[in-house]
Amino acid sequence: MFKKQTLTDKISLLKEDPNVIHWQTMPEKEAVFAPFPHVLDICIQEALKNRGIHQLYSHQRSAFNESVNNNKNIVAVTPTASGKTLCYNLPVLHRFSKNHDARALYLFPTKALAQDQMSELNGLIEDMDMEIRSYTYDGDTPPAIRQTIRKAGHIVLSNPDMLHSAILPHHTKWISLFENLETVVIDELHTYRGVFGSHVANVIRRLKRICRYYGSDPAFICTSATIANPVELAEELTGGPVQLIDNNGAPAGRKHFVLYNPPVLHPVLNVRKSATKMVNQLASDFLKDGIQTIVFARSRVRVELILSHLQQLTSGSIRQNRIRGYRGGYLPSQRRQIEKDLRSGETIGVVSTNALELGVDIGQLQVCVMTGYPGSIASSWQQAGRAGRRQDESLVIMVASSSPLDQYLFSHPDFFFDHSPETARINKDNLIILVDHLKCAAYELPFEENEAFDGVEVTDILEYLMDQRVLFKSRQQFHWMNDAFPAHNISLRSAAQENVIIIDQSVTSKHQVIGEMDTFSAMTLLHEEAIYLHEGTQFQVEHLDWDEKKAFVREVDVDYFTDANLAVQLKVLEVDQEKALGAHRAVYGDVMVTAMATLYKKMKLDTFENIGSGPIHLPEQELHTNGIGIHLNEDQMESLSEDAWEQVLASLAHVMKHVSAVEVMCDTADLYTSAQVKETLTRQPTIFLYDRYPGGAGLSERIYQLLPDVLERSLDFVYNCSCEGGCPTCCGESAGSGDVPVKVLTLKLLSSLLAE
Repeated sequence: MFKKQTLTDKISLLKEDPNVIHWQTMPEKEAVFAPFPHVLDICIQEALKNRGIHQLYSHQRSAFNESVNNNKNIVAVTPTASGKTLCYNLPVLHRFSKNHDARALYLFPTKALAQDQMSELNGLIEDMDMEIRSYTYDGDTPPAIRQTIRKAGHIVLSNPDMLHSAILPHHTKWISLFENLETVVIDELHTYRGVFGSHVANVIRRLKRICRYYGSDPAFICTSATIANPVELAEELTGGPVQLIDNNGAPAGRKHFVLYNPPVLHPVLNVRKSATKMVNQLASDFLKDGIQTIVFARSRVRVELILSHLQQLTSGSIRQNRIRGYRGGYLPSQRRQIEKDLRSGETIGVVSTNALELGVDIGQLQVCVMTGYPGSIASSWQQAGRAGRRQDESLVIMVASSSPLDQYLFSHPDFFFDHSPETARINKDNLIILVDHLKCAAYELPFEENEAFDGVEVTDILEYLMDQRVLFKSRQQFHWMNDAFPAHNISLRSAAQENVIIIDQSVTSKHQVIGEMDTFSAMTLLHEEAIYLHEGTQFQVEHLDWDEKKAFVREVDVDYFTDANLAVQLKVLEVDQEKALGAHRAVYGDVMVTAMATLYKKMKLDTFENIGSGPIHLPEQELHTNGIGIHLNEDQMESLSEDAWEQVLASLAHVMKHVSAVEVMCDTADLYTSAQVKETLTRQPTIFLYDRYPGGAGLSERIYQLLPDVLERSLDFVYNCSCEGGCPTCCGESAGSGDVPVKVLTLKLLSSLLAE
């Protein structure tokens, strides 16, 4: 009879695989316990004991002490499955035990996470002899119970979008919440970065303003995955001092983290075997031996593809319904059942988008397989934390795709394992975002003359809005003077004031709005025939009505994505900072970008091969943002032809964009680059790298500070790429075409930028 292999057997075999390029083992860790705080209500202590918890982990006790005893705002930063939930539930329940009128507001980035945490919270409340009512309040909440929640909810679990558009504008219906609000919980803090985080920080400013109006002053409790600047981010978001809690006391089993780079199929172009095929092969091997495995994929389409292949590959040994998918689009009841079956062991394999990356409880898993780099070190460790959630040995395998980002990380395993996690950046004083939220705040409560907005002097902006007939002044107060409330038209995901609405035509009964996008981004992402990804689902843009700012899309299933070319002209409006880079010069400041989308390319998902193209017919657009200009001294590169300069500049812009995205924890789509053989003012070859959001999101400023590191890592990446003369991975698409030695010249240029 066939004998099944254990995880230990599998680990031994995997170590012999030539495609394993790095193996990191994290040793097991014993738990560090602390007794219940003596001030903790006895009912809460008994409820915990009923659930098998007889003492706390050290970080849970520290969180309680700092939050309750010292009355501080805190941010708890510990790994996945380390019990962060009790870091906020215990202080909230304790405050209620002392004051039965106390209220708490929990903010989660997703509805699924809020539902999961409500189940956890209600289970604890049921074991206590207290009448505490907790509810989720989101877009799925039935209208019939919304009034009950507003008046009687002791703990309201919601999300930033709901707070922005449904709670704060109607605060007069939430008087009992705001008069008695003692605690605000912000879970998964690291997700609030970039433009989204900048918006949420302003939503929190509005929340605090309304709390002051009703006489409350809530404490903030934040939790986060590991990032480089949790205190800085928490203080930026909450607007006050925050105490760090990072003395993790949770136990952990031995974890093996493997970087797996598929074999090269095309040496010249450095094209590798499909990451999806390798994931199918690896995961099915574990599942056939009954080893519970989770597979992460970056899109809903990829989830369904991997799921169907795994079910086929394991059909002889596992029932099809024991391997499940998990993604947005599944009914809440389906997701709850999958989570339950994972915890019980009935489901042995699950293929998920990053929907399971956050803190939903899915119990014990032995193996985690990632289809490509998730986009940040923090997300990678979140996903890795899904394996070995108790104290057993576990295995994590990250399988690289051919993308430049993946290959950069895999050629620098030391960056991934030794580098501190990324810094999460926000820019809450971005003028466009700030103006939007001042409108919302003025609608909610009139502004007094000379009133600051969480420490920011805004009188000039309020007077500007008065000139625009948005506000009017009466009795030393600025009042809203429009019929509609502004939050309805302001998206937390965009910095632009005029957005393109995205309408899904897949459902014939009615057209459904599924999102919106700023006009500058829409040129390259929503042109006709573009493949648009929304929560992992592929849509094709069938018609873009530019005048009405509407994009009509239909769901498709294709094996390519689209990438648009922008004809860009940049003008440096103001130089804020300047420094030498060898014989070259770098500047940072305000830039005006004039751009026109010219054509798009269809790129294969697996190989990044160009399989087609087409024209784009859209008007020119302007973007005022922040950016970096690197002005190059031509004397350092001898006499290059204009064609050679064009290819080398494109290569340098390509590698810097991908390396920068890793350094500042953002998506590559958050940064744009432009290469100009003769820049308008200096007449020098110049590379621009700039934030794609109006007003900037703080990304290029951080990159400017890190320029020597970015350039050094770029040099290292190109040098260590296995290609000979340059390939799409290290030097971009133009590499390998024509007689220009792009790789050699790119290395020479990078070296000169790093010269003392």
